[in-house]
Amino acid sequence: MTQRTVLVVLFDGVQSLDVTGPSEVFAGAEKHTPGTYRLCTASPDGAPVRTSSGLTVVPDRALPDAPGPHTLFVPGGEGTRRPDPRLTDWLRRYGPRAERLVSVCTGAFLLAAAGLLDGRRATTHWAHCARLAREHPAVEVDPDPIYVRDGHVATSAGVTSGIDLALALVEEDLGRRAALTVARHLVVFLRRPGNQAQFSAQLAAQTARREPLREVQHWVTEHPDADLTVEALAARAALSPRHFARAFRTETGTTPGRYVDRVRLEHARRLLEDTGDGVEEISRASGYGTPEAMRRAFVRALGTSPAEYRRCFRSVPTRS
Repeated sequence: MTQRTVLVVLFDGVQSLDVTGPSEVFAGAEKHTPGTYRLCTASPDGAPVRTSSGLTVVPDRALPDAPGPHTLFVPGGEGTRRPDPRLTDWLRRYGPRAERLVSVCTGAFLLAAAGLLDGRRATTHWAHCARLAREHPAVEVDPDPIYVRDGHVATSAGVTSGIDLALALVEEDLGRRAALTVARHLVVFLRRPGNQAQFSAQLAAQTARREPLREVQHWVTEHPDADLTVEALAARAALSPRHFARAFRTETGTTPGRYVDRVRLEHARRLLEDTGDGVEEISRASGYGTPEAMRRAFVRALGTSPAEYRRCFRSVPTRS
Protein backbone atom coordinates (compact mmCIF):
# COMPACT_ATOMS: atom_id res chain seq x y z
CA MET A 1 0.00 0.00 0.00
CA THR A 2 1.33 3.43 -0.96
CA GLN A 3 2.33 5.61 1.98
CA ARG A 4 0.75 9.06 1.90
CA THR A 5 2.66 12.02 3.28
CA VAL A 6 0.45 14.34 5.34
CA LEU A 7 2.12 17.73 5.79
CA VAL A 8 0.74 20.14 8.40
CA VAL A 9 1.99 23.71 8.13
CA LEU A 10 2.74 25.64 11.31
CA PHE A 11 2.99 29.35 12.04
CA ASP A 12 2.91 31.68 15.03
CA GLY A 13 -0.63 32.11 16.31
CA VAL A 14 -1.83 28.76 14.95
CA GLN A 15 -4.81 27.13 16.68
CA SER A 16 -3.35 24.11 18.47
CA LEU A 17 -6.43 21.89 18.07
CA ASP A 18 -6.45 22.54 14.32
CA VAL A 19 -3.02 20.92 14.29
CA THR A 20 -3.37 18.15 16.85
CA GLY A 21 -6.93 17.03 15.98
CA PRO A 22 -6.32 15.98 12.36
CA SER A 23 -2.80 14.81 13.28
CA GLU A 24 -4.19 12.39 15.85
CA VAL A 25 -6.60 11.03 13.24
CA PHE A 26 -3.84 10.26 10.75
CA ALA A 27 -1.50 8.97 13.46
CA GLY A 28 -4.27 6.64 14.63
CA ALA A 29 -4.85 5.44 11.09
CA GLU A 30 -1.12 4.73 10.71
CA LYS A 31 -1.22 2.61 13.89
CA HIS A 32 -4.25 0.74 12.56
CA THR A 33 -2.71 0.15 9.13
CA PRO A 34 1.08 0.63 9.31
CA GLY A 35 2.74 2.13 6.29
CA THR A 36 -0.24 4.19 5.14
CA TYR A 37 0.60 7.67 6.44
CA ARG A 38 3.74 9.67 7.11
CA LEU A 39 2.96 12.71 9.24
CA CYS A 40 5.19 15.78 9.00
CA THR A 41 5.00 19.32 10.37
CA ALA A 42 6.82 22.37 9.00
CA SER A 43 7.05 26.08 9.75
CA PRO A 44 8.35 28.74 7.33
CA ASP A 45 11.90 28.60 8.74
CA GLY A 46 11.79 25.43 10.81
CA ALA A 47 11.70 27.38 14.08
CA PRO A 48 9.29 26.51 16.91
CA VAL A 49 5.93 28.32 16.81
CA ARG A 50 3.75 29.59 19.61
CA THR A 51 0.08 28.66 19.30
CA SER A 52 -2.82 30.98 20.07
CA SER A 53 -3.25 29.22 23.43
CA GLY A 54 0.40 29.75 24.37
CA LEU A 55 1.73 26.27 23.64
CA THR A 56 5.03 25.93 21.83
CA VAL A 57 5.20 23.44 18.97
CA VAL A 58 8.45 22.29 17.45
CA PRO A 59 8.12 21.47 13.73
CA ASP A 60 9.93 18.62 12.02
CA ARG A 61 11.56 20.92 9.48
CA ALA A 62 11.35 24.14 7.45
CA LEU A 63 8.82 24.41 4.65
CA PRO A 64 11.49 24.64 1.90
CA ASP A 65 12.84 21.29 3.13
CA ALA A 66 9.46 19.60 3.56
CA PRO A 67 8.64 16.48 1.52
CA GLY A 68 6.14 16.79 -1.29
CA PRO A 69 2.80 16.07 0.39
CA HIS A 70 -0.03 13.87 -0.73
CA THR A 71 -2.32 15.75 1.69
CA LEU A 72 -1.45 19.30 2.72
CA PHE A 73 -3.21 20.49 5.90
CA VAL A 74 -3.42 24.23 6.56
CA PRO A 75 -4.71 25.01 10.08
CA GLY A 76 -6.27 28.25 11.26
CA GLY A 77 -5.77 30.54 14.20
CA GLU A 78 -5.06 34.16 15.04
CA GLY A 79 -1.92 34.03 12.89
CA THR A 80 -4.04 33.93 9.74
CA ARG A 81 -5.03 37.57 10.21
CA ARG A 82 -1.52 38.78 9.38
CA PRO A 83 -0.04 35.79 7.61
CA ASP A 84 3.68 35.31 7.18
CA PRO A 85 4.36 36.17 3.50
CA ARG A 86 6.85 33.29 3.38
CA LEU A 87 3.97 30.94 4.14
CA THR A 88 1.54 32.33 1.57
CA ASP A 89 4.29 32.43 -1.06
CA TRP A 90 5.12 28.78 -0.34
CA LEU A 91 1.43 27.81 -0.53
CA ARG A 92 1.01 29.66 -3.82
CA ARG A 93 3.95 27.77 -5.30
CA TYR A 94 3.60 24.31 -3.81
CA GLY A 95 -0.08 24.06 -2.81
CA PRO A 96 -1.25 23.11 -6.33
CA ARG A 97 1.15 20.16 -6.31
CA ALA A 98 -0.61 18.41 -3.41
CA GLU A 99 -3.08 15.70 -4.35
CA ARG A 100 -5.35 16.95 -1.54
CA LEU A 101 -5.36 20.50 -0.24
CA VAL A 102 -7.14 20.89 3.10
CA SER A 103 -7.80 23.78 5.48
CA VAL A 104 -9.20 23.85 8.99
CA CYS A 105 -11.16 26.82 10.32
CA THR A 106 -9.53 30.13 9.29
CA GLY A 107 -6.80 28.27 7.43
CA ALA A 108 -9.11 28.96 4.48
CA PHE A 109 -7.86 32.56 4.57
CA LEU A 110 -4.32 31.34 3.88
CA LEU A 111 -5.48 29.25 0.93
CA ALA A 112 -7.51 32.18 -0.36
CA ALA A 113 -4.59 34.59 0.03
CA ALA A 114 -2.52 32.20 -2.08
CA GLY A 115 -5.24 32.18 -4.77
CA LEU A 116 -5.98 28.50 -4.20
CA LEU A 117 -9.71 28.95 -3.54
CA ASP A 118 -10.55 31.20 -6.49
CA GLY A 119 -13.61 29.89 -8.31
CA ARG A 120 -14.19 27.23 -5.66
CA ARG A 121 -16.85 26.63 -3.04
CA ALA A 122 -15.41 26.81 0.47
CA THR A 123 -16.27 27.31 4.12
CA THR A 124 -14.62 28.43 7.34
CA HIS A 125 -15.67 29.08 10.93
CA TRP A 126 -19.15 30.61 10.86
CA ALA A 127 -17.94 33.78 12.62
CA HIS A 128 -15.50 34.49 9.77
CA CYS A 129 -17.51 33.50 6.69
CA ALA A 130 -18.67 37.04 5.93
CA ARG A 131 -15.11 38.34 6.13
CA LEU A 132 -13.81 35.57 3.87
CA ALA A 133 -16.46 36.41 1.28
CA ARG A 134 -15.77 40.14 1.56
CA GLU A 135 -11.97 39.89 1.33
CA HIS A 136 -11.94 37.18 -1.34
CA PRO A 137 -14.92 37.71 -3.68
CA ALA A 138 -13.61 35.07 -6.11
CA VAL A 139 -14.39 32.41 -3.49
CA GLU A 140 -17.91 30.99 -3.21
CA VAL A 141 -18.31 30.96 0.57
CA ASP A 142 -20.90 28.58 2.07
CA PRO A 143 -21.37 29.41 5.77
CA ASP A 144 -23.51 26.40 6.68
CA PRO A 145 -21.67 23.06 6.30
CA ILE A 146 -19.02 21.76 8.71
CA TYR A 147 -16.87 20.99 5.70
CA VAL A 148 -16.94 21.42 1.94
CA ARG A 149 -15.13 19.45 -0.75
CA ASP A 150 -14.60 20.99 -4.17
CA GLY A 151 -12.45 18.72 -6.31
CA HIS A 152 -9.13 18.05 -4.56
CA VAL A 153 -9.63 21.05 -2.23
CA ALA A 154 -11.44 20.63 1.11
CA THR A 155 -12.20 23.34 3.66
CA SER A 156 -13.70 22.88 7.11
CA ALA A 157 -15.39 25.02 9.73
CA GLY A 158 -14.54 25.44 13.42
CA VAL A 159 -11.78 23.49 15.13
CA THR A 160 -13.43 20.10 15.75
CA SER A 161 -14.71 19.92 12.17
CA GLY A 162 -11.09 19.35 11.14
CA ILE A 163 -11.34 16.00 12.90
CA ASP A 164 -14.54 15.19 10.98
CA LEU A 165 -12.85 16.02 7.70
CA ALA A 166 -9.71 14.04 8.56
CA LEU A 167 -11.88 11.01 9.40
CA ALA A 168 -13.66 11.38 6.08
CA LEU A 169 -10.30 11.36 4.29
CA VAL A 170 -9.14 8.27 6.19
CA GLU A 171 -12.40 6.53 5.31
CA GLU A 172 -11.81 7.45 1.66
CA ASP A 173 -8.26 6.07 1.79
CA LEU A 174 -8.56 3.01 4.01
CA GLY A 175 -12.26 2.22 4.28
CA ARG A 176 -14.94 2.59 6.91
CA ARG A 177 -13.56 0.01 9.33
CA ALA A 178 -10.24 1.80 9.73
CA ALA A 179 -11.90 5.19 10.14
CA LEU A 180 -14.37 3.77 12.66
CA THR A 181 -11.52 2.30 14.70
CA VAL A 182 -9.80 5.69 14.83
CA ALA A 183 -13.05 7.46 15.72
CA ARG A 184 -13.74 5.04 18.57
CA HIS A 185 -10.23 5.50 19.90
CA LEU A 186 -10.67 9.29 19.89
CA VAL A 187 -14.20 8.94 21.29
CA VAL A 188 -15.77 10.91 18.45
CA PHE A 189 -18.51 10.11 15.98
CA LEU A 190 -17.80 8.57 12.60
CA ARG A 191 -18.74 10.81 11.12
CA ARG A 192 -20.82 13.94 11.08
CA PRO A 193 -22.15 14.52 7.58
CA GLY A 194 -20.24 17.29 5.82
CA ASN A 195 -23.48 19.15 5.18
CA GLN A 196 -24.41 19.22 8.85
CA ALA A 197 -25.00 22.81 9.92
CA GLN A 198 -22.32 24.56 11.96
CA PHE A 199 -24.68 26.04 14.51
CA SER A 200 -28.23 26.17 15.81
CA ALA A 201 -31.11 28.11 14.35
CA GLN A 202 -30.97 30.53 17.27
CA LEU A 203 -27.31 31.29 16.60
CA ALA A 204 -27.78 31.37 12.83
CA ALA A 205 -30.30 34.19 13.13
CA GLN A 206 -29.78 37.41 15.01
CA THR A 207 -32.13 38.24 17.85
CA ALA A 208 -34.70 40.78 16.73
CA ARG A 209 -34.63 44.19 18.35
CA ARG A 210 -38.39 44.63 18.63
CA GLU A 211 -40.22 42.71 21.34
CA PRO A 212 -43.03 41.34 19.10
CA LEU A 213 -40.50 39.82 16.73
CA ARG A 214 -38.45 38.37 19.59
CA GLU A 215 -41.62 36.79 20.97
CA VAL A 216 -42.31 35.25 17.57
CA GLN A 217 -38.80 33.78 17.47
CA HIS A 218 -39.32 32.28 20.91
CA TRP A 219 -42.75 30.96 19.93
CA VAL A 220 -41.34 29.21 16.88
CA THR A 221 -38.63 27.44 18.89
CA GLU A 222 -41.16 26.33 21.51
CA HIS A 223 -43.87 25.24 19.04
CA PRO A 224 -42.26 23.76 15.91
CA ASP A 225 -45.39 21.69 15.27
CA ALA A 226 -47.71 24.72 15.18
CA ASP A 227 -48.99 26.66 12.17
CA LEU A 228 -45.86 28.65 11.34
CA THR A 229 -46.90 30.24 8.08
CA VAL A 230 -45.99 33.88 7.55
CA GLU A 231 -49.66 34.78 7.97
CA ALA A 232 -49.91 33.01 11.33
CA LEU A 233 -46.66 34.46 12.63
CA ALA A 234 -47.58 37.95 11.42
CA ALA A 235 -50.85 37.72 13.34
CA ARG A 236 -48.92 36.88 16.53
CA ALA A 237 -46.78 39.98 15.99
CA ALA A 238 -49.85 42.10 15.19
CA LEU A 239 -48.36 43.05 11.81
CA SER A 240 -49.44 42.59 8.24
CA PRO A 241 -47.78 39.57 6.56
CA ARG A 242 -45.82 41.81 4.19
CA HIS A 243 -44.62 44.14 6.95
CA PHE A 244 -43.79 41.19 9.21
CA ALA A 245 -41.73 39.36 6.57
CA ARG A 246 -39.76 42.50 5.73
CA ALA A 247 -39.15 43.44 9.38
CA PHE A 248 -38.21 39.87 10.37
CA ARG A 249 -35.59 39.63 7.64
CA THR A 250 -34.19 43.07 8.40
CA GLU A 251 -33.80 42.39 12.12
CA THR A 252 -32.75 38.72 12.08
CA GLY A 253 -30.84 38.42 8.83
CA THR A 254 -33.01 35.58 7.55
CA THR A 255 -36.52 35.04 6.25
CA PRO A 256 -39.33 33.66 8.46
CA GLY A 257 -39.53 30.56 6.28
CA ARG A 258 -35.84 29.77 6.54
CA TYR A 259 -35.87 30.36 10.30
CA VAL A 260 -38.79 27.94 10.67
CA ASP A 261 -36.99 25.37 8.51
CA ARG A 262 -33.89 25.55 10.70
CA VAL A 263 -35.87 25.33 13.94
CA ARG A 264 -37.80 22.29 12.75
CA LEU A 265 -34.66 20.57 11.53
CA GLU A 266 -32.86 21.26 14.79
CA HIS A 267 -35.84 20.01 16.82
CA ALA A 268 -36.02 16.80 14.80
CA ARG A 269 -32.27 16.26 15.16
CA ARG A 270 -32.48 16.58 18.95
CA LEU A 271 -35.34 14.08 19.13
CA LEU A 272 -33.47 11.63 16.92
CA GLU A 273 -30.36 11.98 19.08
CA ASP A 274 -31.89 12.06 22.54
CA THR A 275 -35.12 10.02 22.43
CA GLY A 276 -36.30 6.63 21.28
CA ASP A 277 -39.40 8.10 19.62
CA GLY A 278 -40.34 6.69 16.25
CA VAL A 279 -39.69 8.62 13.04
CA GLU A 280 -43.40 9.17 12.41
CA GLU A 281 -43.90 10.64 15.89
CA ILE A 282 -40.83 12.87 15.50
CA SER A 283 -41.97 14.11 12.10
CA ARG A 284 -45.29 15.24 13.62
CA ALA A 285 -43.67 16.78 16.71
CA SER A 286 -41.24 18.72 14.56
CA GLY A 287 -43.88 20.15 12.25
CA TYR A 288 -43.12 18.06 9.16
CA GLY A 289 -46.36 16.11 9.32
CA THR A 290 -45.08 12.99 7.58
CA PRO A 291 -41.84 10.95 7.65
CA GLU A 292 -41.38 11.54 3.92
CA ALA A 293 -41.51 15.32 4.35
CA MET A 294 -38.93 15.07 7.14
CA ARG A 295 -36.72 12.79 5.03
CA ARG A 296 -36.73 15.30 2.17
CA ALA A 297 -35.77 18.11 4.57
CA PHE A 298 -32.88 16.08 6.03
CA VAL A 299 -31.52 15.06 2.64
CA ARG A 300 -31.76 18.65 1.38
CA ALA A 301 -30.09 20.21 4.43
CA LEU A 302 -27.72 17.50 5.70
CA GLY A 303 -27.25 15.16 2.78
CA THR A 304 -28.44 12.20 4.84
CA SER A 305 -31.70 10.55 5.87
CA PRO A 306 -33.21 10.72 9.39
CA ALA A 307 -32.51 6.99 9.83
CA GLU A 308 -28.82 7.39 8.95
CA TYR A 309 -28.56 10.50 11.11
CA ARG A 310 -29.98 8.62 14.08
CA ARG A 311 -27.62 5.72 13.47
CA CYS A 312 -24.65 8.09 13.73
CA PHE A 313 -25.84 10.20 16.67
CA ARG A 314 -28.35 8.23 18.71
CA SER A 315 -27.59 8.35 22.43
CA VAL A 316 -30.50 6.13 23.54
CA PRO A 317 -31.95 2.93 22.11
CA THR A 318 -34.70 3.37 19.52
CA ARG A 319 -38.13 2.39 20.77
CA SER A 320 -39.42 -0.68 19.00
